[in-house]
Parts: sequence; structure tokens; C-alpha cells
Amino acid sequence: MKEKVAEFIKAKQIILIVFALGAILFAIPSINYLLENRTILNFNEYFKFCLNDTNRIEQTIIYITILAILTIVYFLIVKNREKLFKNNKHMYMYIAIISLIFLIVVPFLSSDVFYYLGVGRLDSQYGQNPYYVTIKDFVESGDNSQYLEQDTVLAKGYENDWGSTTVVYGPVWTVICKIVAGISFGNIDIALLLFKLLNVIIHLVNCYLIYKLTGKKLFVLLYGLNPYMFIEGIVNVHNDIYVVTCILASLYFLLKKKNLIVSIIFLALATAIKYFAILLLPFIIIYYFRDKKPWERLKKCFIYGMLFIFIVAITYLLYIQDIQVLSGIMTQQEKFAKNFYIILMEYFDIPNLVVNVNSTFLSVFIIIYFFTCVILLYKKQIKFREEMKKVEYFFVVFLFLLITNFQPWYIMWLFPLIMWQKKKTIQFVVQIALISQFANSVFLINGEGWRNGTPFTFFMLLGIFLCLNLGPSGPGPNGPDKKMSHRQTNSMRQNKE
Repeated sequence: MKEKVAEFIKAKQIILIVFALGAILFAIPSINYLLENRTILNFNEYFKFCLNDTNRIEQTIIYITILAILTIVYFLIVKNREKLFKNNKHMYMYIAIISLIFLIVVPFLSSDVFYYLGVGRLDSQYGQNPYYVTIKDFVESGDNSQYLEQDTVLAKGYENDWGSTTVVYGPVWTVICKIVAGISFGNIDIALLLFKLLNVIIHLVNCYLIYKLTGKKLFVLLYGLNPYMFIEGIVNVHNDIYVVTCILASLYFLLKKKNLIVSIIFLALATAIKYFAILLLPFIIIYYFRDKKPWERLKKCFIYGMLFIFIVAITYLLYIQDIQVLSGIMTQQEKFAKNFYIILMEYFDIPNLVVNVNSTFLSVFIIIYFFTCVILLYKKQIKFREEMKKVEYFFVVFLFLLITNFQPWYIMWLFPLIMWQKKKTIQFVVQIALISQFANSVFLINGEGWRNGTPFTFFMLLGIFLCLNLGPSGPGPNGPDKKMSHRQTNSMRQNKE
């Protein structure tokens, strides 16, 4: 009997090996590129799978095949997590190893990291305020073009599509870019490696925070081994992973340390990277003072709301000269990409239709959000899980209906709260995140262009429809653990308060 059990466990371990081999296959094109070119400086095929000897269609097929293998094995690992990982140390080490493999992969699906680094270099080395001066403004003024030859970080940012745009993110992110670019010595290869290493660390920190919040391997693996997270968080080096960290830290200090001030500090830092995080603020404050009367809750909301605003304002003091410091937010919202707004623009020749639709959704959203917060003020029994379900719905609506410049990596915003959602919602978030990576194959075939957002949106909408109507209903890789330890049970009970 013991021999059969040992053989079964050994067979299960093969799953981990297959996943690691899939990650290596994913990295091989990038390894070949780096060996041939010795530098990332001349890499300009942002939507190409780094296979110079094959055409776009063949590269896309290879990409989809490897991604499909990773996705299937990912779900198998989640399903068999208790047999595969006997302890947390083993689980964290495996996630770290896979993360380091993806660290090698060139950011072939997005060039944003080069803009991040260029802005950081503009700030750290040349003393320019990136909220008022663009990379191209600086380079093309006076004799500054000479810096392009000796500063490959600045040169790469100058070439980027966003090079003529002032910073579109909050100041916390700008400071992070400034630090990374500042210690890169103007070398784009060092800068990219440093940024990727930092994102790997952030990814592992997120895994740790998720376990501290839930006490369950399930949610750590749903996030930590998700191919979507590896691609968007580590390969493409998107800053949304830092927002996830700040939100998770905020919830950790709220629930586990009972420290509202530190919780609000982290939420303010998240908002000072991407502003959507502010939607959590009233829910956190009211939950903390759930034993108070409505009038007391309202006063606490005002007091701690002012603290929140003060912290965010302090971060902006690093760069603010006038109201133009906020223009980047508007720049983001004025762009259209990869959602149903693209379809309206392309197929319905009605003036101002997109603007009117977006404004209508925004108005309805604000009204519903406001009254939800008012009701919460007067609610007698407040359960954290139930309120987080509401916030997740607001995040979903904000993501898919309000943002005109939707991007696949924004789906990362939904992950910090999935541990308090219903099983179907958890399934939806995980599945739609993975579907977005398959939908991105449209850009691998055709290259970057706003019209390609239409077929991308079609595949996303089809995926959402299938997830909502054909998703598994019984226990499975996305469901809860069948057995929990006494400590895990107590941890989850605390989160249900």
C-alpha cells in the first residue's frame, strides 16, 4: 500500500516538472534572442514572440501552444496542491524558481517598461519633472540629443510610443521608476534586469501576503503560479502588481494587525500609483468602526478620509507645480483600446456616441457607489466577506465599462479580493485573466494597432460569455479546499467577520 502511495506521489510530481519545462519553453525564444544580440537595446518587436526565423502566424501558434500547456498544467497543480506541496516552503520555492525562469523572457507583448525606465532616467539623471516634461521634449531641446548615445535607458524611452507623453501614473510609481533607472548607470540591460528582479520579489511578497490573509495554498497558487501573472507581472513588468501589493498589505494590517492607520497608508500608496484603489477606502473605514453608530462612522470616515487625502497629497508634493500634474490621468482615459468602445467607434458612425455611453455608465456607477456607501453607514451587521464582494463588483464594472483604454493587465486589479468571493466569481477572475492572454494572440499576428482591439474584444466577450455560462459548478481547482487545518479554519472565520 505504501509503495502505491509513493508511486502516486511521484507521478504527481511530474506535473511540476512539466510546468517548469513549459516555462523554459516559453523562455527559449528570448534566450536565443539575447544570445544573438547581447543586448535588449535594438529589440523593437514588442508584439512578436522573439523567433526571428519564423513568420508571425507560426510564432503565434507556438505561443498559444506553450500557453495552453502551461494553463492546463496550472489547473492540475492547483487541483492537486495538497499532494504536490507538503509544506509552504516547498510551494514558495517552486513559485520562486518559475518566476526566475520568466524573468529571462523579453517583454514581447508590451513596451511600457521602457517608458517607465525612460521617465525614471529623465527624473533621476537629468533633473526633469516628468509630469511637465516628456522624454521627447527633453531630448529634442538644445543639445540634449547627445545623451541618447551614452544613455541607452533614455534612448529606449525616447523611441517608445509614450515618449511624447507626460507621466500618466501616480507619483509613488514615478519614484519607483526613478530609483530603478537611477541605479542602472544608463544601461538598458541592467535597468530591465533590475526591474524584473524587483517584480519577482514583489510577486513573492504578494504570495506571502495572500497566505497570511487566508492560510490557504489554494489562493497562493491561483495567484502565484498563474501564467497570466507571470506574463503581465514579470515578463511585461507592469506596475499593477505593485498596486496588488499595496492593497493586500492594506487588508493585512486591517484584518490581522487591527491597525487602521497603516492600512490607510498602504491604500493611499496604491491610489498614488493607480487611482482606482480609492474605491476601497469607505469600506475599510466603516468595517473597522462597524461597532459604532452611523453618525460616529460618518465622523470616522471624514477624519480618516482626510488622513488618506493628506498622504496622497504628500506624494504629489514631490512633483506638483500646478493642476497639470493630474493631466496624465485624463490622457489615459482619452485613449481607446481593447474593449467594446472600440467596436462602437469602428462600426457605429454616430458623433459622440462613445463619450455619451461612457458618461452614462460613469454617472450610474457614481450614484450606485454613493448609495452603497450610505447604506453601509447605517448597516447594523457588517461582514467583511459580503462587503468585499460588493467592492469586487465595483472593480469589475469599473474595469470593463468605465475604462475606455482597457488593457489585459488591468485584470490584475481583481486578484487582491478574490479570496472573499463566491466560487463562481473566483473562477471568472482566474479564467478571464488567462483568456486575455490567448486573446492577445491577435496582436502577435497583426502587430500593434487600435483596430486590432476589435478582434481582441470579440475573443474577450466570447470568453466572458463562456465563463459565465459554461464554467464548472462543482468542486474543482478553483473551489475551496476540502479539508482545512484548525488554524486555517480560524483564519477564515476571522475574515468572515
